[in-house]
Amino acid sequence: MSEGLERGMQLFMAEKMKKIWKHWNGSERRLTLPRMVVVAVGALALALTIAACENVASYTQPSLVRVIDASFIAGAVNVYVESSELASNIAQGNITAYGTLPANSAAAVWVTAATVSKPSATNSLVTSDVTLAGGHQHSVLISDNGSTPTSYTVTVLEDQQIAAASGHSAFRFLNYASSTRSVDVYIIPSGSTLANTKPLITGLTVGGTAGYTLFNSQTCTLVITPNGSTTPKWTSSSLALTGGEVRTVLIVNTQLTNDPPVQVFMANDVN
Repeated sequence: MSEGLERGMQLFMAEKMKKIWKHWNGSERRLTLPRMVVVAVGALALALTIAACENVASYTQPSLVRVIDASFIAGAVNVYVESSELASNIAQGNITAYGTLPANSAAAVWVTAATVSKPSATNSLVTSDVTLAGGHQHSVLISDNGSTPTSYTVTVLEDQQIAAASGHSAFRFLNYASSTRSVDVYIIPSGSTLANTKPLITGLTVGGTAGYTLFNSQTCTLVITPNGSTTPKWTSSSLALTGGEVRTVLIVNTQLTNDPPVQVFMANDVN
């Protein structure tokens, strides 16, 4: 409701109440009881309408927030946002479900060791102030700092919150497989081969993010190769995509094997 309209309704209600008072005290022709009830009910309805408008105007939608842990260095951690625990005892490869948090232009994020039960700025491994927009979906991303082998960072990603276009799927890729370095991403339709399939994403660098990319929904296989190579380093099971899917795909190093050298984790952003 606009400020001018709200003010006008307030004045109108005040005038109605003034007339009721005058009639009650006999300064004008006295209203009959039924008429007084009608006027009073109307004034009350206006008051409730104005109050409702004020409540709607001041309401801020919450933010949906999850954690994506792409860090090998961090180890097992807890993640807190404004002192609220968002994730507990997670490590590389974990992608949590969304939690609901108040919108905040400078929300304090604390990452602590999993053994810490009472977080503070002093016992946190890393801290960051991030923006959580009302009515949006975000991912708090924990990742290793490639230039410093003993440190890691916290950033916030804006997640897509509407379904992909009809008959299409939208995938976003995060590459944190430092041993494989830049990668190419293939979506191979059922019945096709890598040799006759074009890469969906090429040259995705370590620490890089390929934003949501649309492609025709179908039964397919996701394949990761080193940039410029046609030798698969990771191959998914069959994916039956029917349309509307929105996914985030996290690519990290495999810690215990050389074959495959990368491991992939996939999360549902929508449906």
